[in-house]
Amino acid sequence: MTPLCHNRVVIITGAGRGLGRAHALAFAEAGARVVVNDAGVSLNGLGADTSPAQSVVNEILALGGQAVANTEDIADWQGALRLVRSAVESFGQLDVLVNNAGFLRDRMLVNMEEHEWDAVIRVHLKGHMAPLRHAAAYWRSEHRAGRPIQARVINTSSGAGLLGSVGQGNYSAAKAGIAGLTTVAAAELARYGVTVNAIAPAARTRMTELAFAETMAAPTETEFDAMAPENVSPLVVWLGSEQSGDVTGRMFEVEGGRISIADGWRHGPFIDRESRWPLGEVGDAVKRLLAATPPPTPAYGT
Repeated sequence: MTPLCHNRVVIITGAGRGLGRAHALAFAEAGARVVVNDAGVSLNGLGADTSPAQSVVNEILALGGQAVANTEDIADWQGALRLVRSAVESFGQLDVLVNNAGFLRDRMLVNMEEHEWDAVIRVHLKGHMAPLRHAAAYWRSEHRAGRPIQARVINTSSGAGLLGSVGQGNYSAAKAGIAGLTTVAAAELARYGVTVNAIAPAARTRMTELAFAETMAAPTETEFDAMAPENVSPLVVWLGSEQSGDVTGRMFEVEGGRISIADGWRHGPFIDRESRWPLGEVGDAVKRLLAATPPPTPAYGT
């Protein structure tokens, strides 16, 4: 049987550790050729190290797969362009972009510094947009040249982006932005044969291990490890395959053995007065609308 992603070329950002590493190995096992991107920064985005990306490449090569390492800064516009070009130059094409890279600088809003906001918005939100922009331009040129395109983008949002998370205003805002970017990209790129979906995963990584250490005991050898990052990768690989061509603009929550679809903002109940509202009547109208609407899901940490 031909592997699900036989010969497809996949870029995965932040693939040196955690979820990205799990995705890279899973795509390789499914027959894909993988560009392992990771700048090797610390948990808070400092430093640089080429060894995480190369280590994953070595794992893939040892398993008989094909992979190359890339250490570009994916939030740098030209670095993202070089990343996309490296896939085409190494393997002759690009079929899948998995935007995964990120780091944390958690802080309560009243204590957050400007650089902590800027750094997290940059790596998550711009770090999704820059590779997406250059990959999209490549696929548009291929489409215009008459070559068939079955391209896929899988973005990485978070429950923090969907619901909010106390102490993570910068991260939550960036991940919410990624959700919105996914919706726009799915609409704009459909004409070129590109689908764009996002995941909101829950798994044990460098960014979450402290939180999970406080709330979950380590599994025994015989127990299913629900927080293992490898649990997220089968969905990502399937979304990156040709089989997923009719799925786009969706947000998937995935944790352990559970997959669900998160439904975003929708138009809700309304009252139309058909004229400007008198100030004295607005409060009553809002209360009637709230009474007809389910309460919002609480933010994480409340």
